[in-house]
Amino acid sequence: MPLSRLFRRRPFEREGYLLYGAAVAAAREPAWYRDLGVPDTLDGRFDMVALFAFLLIDRMREEPGDQPPALSQAVFDAMFSDMDQNLREMGVADLGVGKRVKRMWEAFHGRATAYTAALAEADDAALAAALSRNVWRSAGPVAAAQRLARATRRQRAHLGVQPFAALCRGEAAFLPAAESLT
Repeated sequence: MPLSRLFRRRPFEREGYLLYGAAVAAAREPAWYRDLGVPDTLDGRFDMVALFAFLLIDRMREEPGDQPPALSQAVFDAMFSDMDQNLREMGVADLGVGKRVKRMWEAFHGRATAYTAALAEADDAALAAALSRNVWRSAGPVAAAQRLARATRRQRAHLGVQPFAALCRGEAAFLPAAESLT
């Protein structure tokens, strides 16, 4: 393998980080934690970041061609690169980082599968149940899970009307939490 291939950027690497940054910013809005009671813990924040990253990746599935999978992969790679870095900054030993990132990947994959199936349903019951199970780690607050399910559908619809060309430039806009919760 030529040495130049080692240092070449992956397709959409920069844009993936920009999109992931937009997902993180949306997930960190205080309204989710204050108004819905999403646990303001490492797990609660992971679940909200995973939800918004999922929404971005889910948006790419609607587009034809080779670019959407590459852009989805770039978002995914940015997310797990960030998770790896955060674990290291929190002091997790190098030998433990890989195992934890693998568990996070498995958790993300499970959530993405559940959210995809739930979003295919006409009503919000399955989505609220999936969100309750993952975000609150229990049968959680029913009303809050239902509100988060409605907000998730609003966020998804909002992303759905954004031009794919903008996403390819790393530009994504989420609704403000307060607006999606009304």
